[in-house]
Amino acid sequence: MTFCIISHVIHTAKNGKYFGYGPYIKEMNIWLQYADKVIVVAPLEDRKLDAIHLAYQHPNIEFIPVPHFSFTSFSNMLKALWVIPFIFFKILKAYRKSDHLHLRCPGNMGLLGAWAQVFFPKKIKTAKYAGNWDPKAKQPLTYKWQRALLSNTFWTKNIHVLVYGEWPNQTKNIKAFFTASYAVGEPLPSSSKMLNTPLQFVFVGSLAPGKQPFYAIELVRTLNEQGISAELAVYGKGALESSLSKFIQENKLQNKVVLKGNVEAEALKAVYLDAHFLILPSKSEGWPKVVAEAMFWGCVPVATPVSCVSNMLDLGNRGILLSMHLQNDCRQVMDVIQSESKYAFLRNNGIEWSRKYTTTAFDEAIKQLMVS
Repeated sequence: MTFCIISHVIHTAKNGKYFGYGPYIKEMNIWLQYADKVIVVAPLEDRKLDAIHLAYQHPNIEFIPVPHFSFTSFSNMLKALWVIPFIFFKILKAYRKSDHLHLRCPGNMGLLGAWAQVFFPKKIKTAKYAGNWDPKAKQPLTYKWQRALLSNTFWTKNIHVLVYGEWPNQTKNIKAFFTASYAVGEPLPSSSKMLNTPLQFVFVGSLAPGKQPFYAIELVRTLNEQGISAELAVYGKGALESSLSKFIQENKLQNKVVLKGNVEAEALKAVYLDAHFLILPSKSEGWPKVVAEAMFWGCVPVATPVSCVSNMLDLGNRGILLSMHLQNDCRQVMDVIQSESKYAFLRNNGIEWSRKYTTTAFDEAIKQLMVS
């Protein structure tokens, strides 16, 4: 079977292998074990690799590079209009010689791939919608177009659209799904974790406006102002890195907040095991892996109730749902900190729930999609 991937992820070639964003590649390698040949249509750039990058693991990959494009400015729009016909032709050509078409959405490449698949109604298709599928969520117009096209059973046939969360009034194309990071057999964290001070908080994710890392810092700073000794380790890189560093210095928070950069996935296990809380004040998510990963290792998540996060945290029985009102959120965290039994309740519920979503279960679910 020839398996074709349409992705907006920017890749880098090195030593005959193709590297990309680690969590995405790690997931795709599970899909690829059921393919004889893989065709990847995606942007390819010469970038420096770091701990966040992984390589596809498959002996037969054909990579079709296309330009990266966006609509974030007038000049970018002009460039996009110039390159889109070229990219669309490349996608059609890749589809013709493939048996299974796989779209990574939402994204500009996913939108083009969704339009192109209309011309191949009989081919088997899957689409992984890694964003927020909530019909009520405010999203860019291109995201809404993808949702509408993928849901439409007239224009989009023979497809499973994998989305996070259970949503009402969905077409037969839509299938509730999940993702996973760890396998069956990983050791259980200790049955208890003492709330010793300074309390350890972590932020894990891209340092981008949508993830709101400044709010994580403000929350920890407010806790310290309330007499709760707390420290925050920030893991990730992104556009806000320099401004975060400046904010930390200007507010003399060097002893309370540390920017750690990117680390390998294996190293994050120890981070979660040591930390008391994960903070994720994100504006939008699909199924945030860091939330499930933190719970897997006994770290209680403190996250915004976007997409399916409320369900992941069982409306507050497996973690703390942020209101994004600083004083209120500070009180929520303090209520948990001041009760060892409440912290243990949230922590143990999170461990029990997250251990159901292993790479073993994910592999089996993918296998059913690939060989059915």
